[in-house]
Amino acid sequence: MRYFLTGATGFIGGYLAKLLRQEGHEVVALVRTPSKAKALAELGITLHEGDITDKESLRAPMSGADGIFHLAAWYKVGANAKEKALAEEINVQGTRNVLEMMKELTIPKGIYTSTLAIFSDTEGRVPDESYRYDGSKGFLSEYDRTKWMAHYEVALPMVRAGLPLVILQPGVVYGPDDPSSIGSTLRDYLQGKVPAIPKSASFCWSHVEDIARAHLQAMEKGQPGETYIIAGEVATLERTLKLAQQITGKPAPRLLLPKGLTRGLASFLDVVGSVLPLPSAYTAEGLRAASATYLGDNARAKRELGYNPRSLETGLRETLQHEMKQLGMTSGIGGA
Repeated sequence: MRYFLTGATGFIGGYLAKLLRQEGHEVVALVRTPSKAKALAELGITLHEGDITDKESLRAPMSGADGIFHLAAWYKVGANAKEKALAEEINVQGTRNVLEMMKELTIPKGIYTSTLAIFSDTEGRVPDESYRYDGSKGFLSEYDRTKWMAHYEVALPMVRAGLPLVILQPGVVYGPDDPSSIGSTLRDYLQGKVPAIPKSASFCWSHVEDIARAHLQAMEKGQPGETYIIAGEVATLERTLKLAQQITGKPAPRLLLPKGLTRGLASFLDVVGSVLPLPSAYTAEGLRAASATYLGDNARAKRELGYNPRSLETGLRETLQHEMKQLGMTSGIGGA
C-alpha cells in the first residue's frame, strides 16, 4: 500500500514511518526541510517538501495514496501570543487543509491523530469516546484548545459529511528519546532535578511503539467515521515515578503539591507572565496542565482494533534503561 504521512519527523510519526516501511508499505512523507529528514530517506521513504499550512503543497504527494496518516501538530505548554496564532494555524487550519485535500483527491481512508487533551481535565473520571468536553468552559492550554477545535469543528463535521476518516485519541506518549515535557521530566528525574510534583496529576501512559502500531491497526481495521481512544495504563505521576524508583533505585520526588496550590500558583503566574517571559515549566499553562487528569477508556480500541498496549512497568523499564545509557549513567535496572 502507498501511504501519505504528515508529522513523520515527530516522535510518534517517526516510529510510525519506520513501522510502515518494516511492514513493506510505500511511504510518502511531507517535510518542511528534506535536508533535515535524512533518517527518513535512509528508510526508503519518499520525501516531499511542503507544509500543512500550504494546502497546494499537499496535492502532489497525496495524489494516488491508498491512505493518509495526519499526525503533524503544534505542541507546547506555555505559549506566548505569537505561538498561539501559530498553534491555530497548524492544528486547526493545517488539519482542515489535509482533510479537504483528502476529500478532493478521493483518498479511500485517512487516520487523524487527535488527543485525550480535548477532554480537558476529567477530574479523575475515565470517559469513553462518547464524552465531549464543553469548550465554553475554557481550556488549560492552547494545545488543548486548538486540538479541540480541530477535532470538533474540522474533523467531525467532515466525517459527518462522508469523509472516510478514523480519529485516534492517544493520551500521554512516552518512550526512548521523547522530546516532549514528559521525556524531559523522566530525564530530570534520573538526574535528581525534580524536587516536587503535583499530587493530582494523572495520565494514560502509552509507549510510543504501541501508539505507532495502533495507527496501523486503525488503518487496517478501524471503521471510517469512528473515533478510538488509544490511551495506555492509567497512573498518577506520583505512582509512575515511584515505579521508576523501584526500577532504577533513584529516589522519586517526596514533595507532593496539592492541586489547589498549583492552580493558585498558576493564577499568580498569569499576572507575572503578562509582564515577564517565563520558562514553559513555570508558566500558568504548564502548572494547570501538570496538575490535571487527562484520562480515557481504551476498551473499544482493544476490542475493535486489537490494540494491546504494554504495561507501564514494562515500557518504563525499557525507556529508563535507554535514557540512562544516553545520559552516561550506570544502569541499576535489573530484569522484570
